[in-house]
Amino acid sequence: MSPPSSSLESVTITLKLFAAYQEAYQQPELELTLPKGSTVADVCDRLIRDRPQLERWRSLTRFGINLQFVEPDTELQDGDEVVLIPPVSGG
Repeated sequence: MSPPSSSLESVTITLKLFAAYQEAYQQPELELTLPKGSTVADVCDRLIRDRPQLERWRSLTRFGINLQFVEPDTELQDGDEVVLIPPVSGG
């Protein structure tokens, strides 16, 4: 039996939210379904489209997939755990 066609055309990821992203969404993580071929930069774009106040963090955000830092153009795979890490202040 083959998987449903929708699963061949999309990927589902778990997105862990930190700092400004967590504040904007008021939750620590989201589950997102995206078109196959989406990148971590596409995830960032989607969040900023939904919460425009995050735009100021776009150029400063680092990306991670499955506990590894990655480049913005890294393609997502089904089941990936993605993090967007904006700068955080500490003391």
